[in-house]
Amino acid sequence: MTARSRLKRVTALYGTYAAIAVAAFSAAFTAALAASAAFGGGKAGAFDELNRSRPLVALGSESQCERYSGLPARWRDDPRAGMVHLRGGDFVFGSKLGYEDERPAGDGKTHVAGFWIDQTDVTNAQFAAFVKATGYISDAERQGGAVVFHTPTRDEMNARDLAWWTWVKGAAWNRPSGPGSTLDGRLNQPVTMVTQADALAYARWLGRDLPTEAEWEFAGKAGHEGADLDTAPRDEHGKPSANYWQGVFPVLNTNEDGHVGLAPVGCYAANDFRLYDMIGNAWEWTRDVYTGPHQSHTNGDTAAVAPLGRKHDTPMVIKGGSFLCSRDYCVRYRAASREQQEADLPASHIGFRTVSRDAS
Repeated sequence: MTARSRLKRVTALYGTYAAIAVAAFSAAFTAALAASAAFGGGKAGAFDELNRSRPLVALGSESQCERYSGLPARWRDDPRAGMVHLRGGDFVFGSKLGYEDERPAGDGKTHVAGFWIDQTDVTNAQFAAFVKATGYISDAERQGGAVVFHTPTRDEMNARDLAWWTWVKGAAWNRPSGPGSTLDGRLNQPVTMVTQADALAYARWLGRDLPTEAEWEFAGKAGHEGADLDTAPRDEHGKPSANYWQGVFPVLNTNEDGHVGLAPVGCYAANDFRLYDMIGNAWEWTRDVYTGPHQSHTNGDTAAVAPLGRKHDTPMVIKGGSFLCSRDYCVRYRAASREQQEADLPASHIGFRTVSRDAS
């Protein structure tokens, strides 16, 4: 049995017996470290002993993600609920195989200090708890709408560019399709239609922050290097191991990965740092301003369909790709991928996760 198979077996057992005490978790922890060392170039130490005996989120399969409430164990009792600790370290920031704006500076060697990071995207259930506790009103609610994806008709495709994006009046994080829609059955999905300010407000409520681009990419690469990071995510059986678009964008999604739109968090196996959905499902906000050349091919600039009188805000870096990334449209289902998004523009394919940095 390979080290990867052992890790998957231990992860599955942990998901089944998560309530069994510390001895069972210790075995899973040890196996995770061993597998991370095997596949991460000896960098397993980034996922360190601060995670021992912690109730990590037990996800990684369709059945587990469907049952998940969207709230990690000890939510609001433990200030690090739903997070893992990464010791930090050195990694190659960027890719020589991707788009121009992903090229490493120099040799790309970059150091990040230790930090805690959410295992999953922040869910609708978590954001709803924040809103209930604080009375927060999101930017989409203030602006009166958000950018929403839909599969366009042939007539729409012929009539305008970016026909798959529409500014929907009344759409917001809690009304994902506009007036009349609800979060019923979606509490375990990533919260979307949130701006960077919304994400920061949530993070600060918990005493946290958004990751920098370098922190996010360090976590997304999980100790790996090499060309495999720039290939479409598939498991050893050739099945998609993330939620991204298979088929002809934007008119045909073959549903090979099991999800046409957003999926609940954690439906696919975690990376070697025990983080779910770092690739695909929803793009994730960082706290960094976007710099670099704007791509010449169509990436689907959501600002193009926003109201004409709307002021354009600072472009920020988003990471990880989404359920809309495909090999014929947006090849950004990779840890080094990056894109820009106006800080105050809410859209149906962008969410976030939070971090808490170690004291220096």
